[in-house]
Amino acid sequence: MIALFTDFGWSGPYVGQMHAVLARAGVTDPVIDLMHDAPAFDPLASAHLLAALVPSMPAGTVFVGVIDPGVGTARAPVVVEADGQWFVGPDNGLFDVVSARATDTRRWRITRAPERQSVTFHGRDLFAPVAAEIAQGGSVPGRALPLTEYPDDTAADREAIIYIDAFGNAVTGLRPPRNRIVPVLNVAGRCLSHRRTFADAAPGEALWLVNSMDLVEIAVNRGSAAEMFGLSVGSRVTWGVN
Repeated sequence: MIALFTDFGWSGPYVGQMHAVLARAGVTDPVIDLMHDAPAFDPLASAHLLAALVPSMPAGTVFVGVIDPGVGTARAPVVVEADGQWFVGPDNGLFDVVSARATDTRRWRITRAPERQSVTFHGRDLFAPVAAEIAQGGSVPGRALPLTEYPDDTAADREAIIYIDAFGNAVTGLRPPRNRIVPVLNVAGRCLSHRRTFADAAPGEALWLVNSMDLVEIAVNRGSAAEMFGLSVGSRVTWGVN
């Protein structure tokens, strides 16, 4: 399986061109549009979102990750294998959280120079063809890199909003607490209490819950948390105490 994870948006020609390249390369495995509204130009926020989505995907999935504000610059194109999952994209922090949390990782720098490579669309011209090759059992077209020693905080949770969905629910980079104490969450000067699901709060009431990606999410029952609190990607959140 190949999973596309980008900030391209759902409209325009870019996603279709990625699919066309994979089809032309003879890929017969499913190609999943995992996400095309990842935080734009923000590989670090997207890294936490990607890490939360990976566990739900089959072993051996090849992820094409393109949140690449430095496309066409000196940033390296890489392939990462982390606990049996594959990641193809720019070396700009997008794969660092997945790598730091994995038990076993390997990295390669892609050395292939395609016949056609736009300076602004490496997703189509480089990353998608490399992903197709790996998905079909080919070797990585690049040279192995030494193991990376990530700073201790790379695998840590991110105390910030990393995604806002169409309902105005604000997903944080926090995983739920693993002890029995359920703390409150500090958001924009307010302390929010935990609810198991949206309907456990009154209409218009703000809450935090654990969403389907096992991340802490700020929500308003039948409303928009983003609007209520003026939230955007990068807005800070912190745990409080009961």
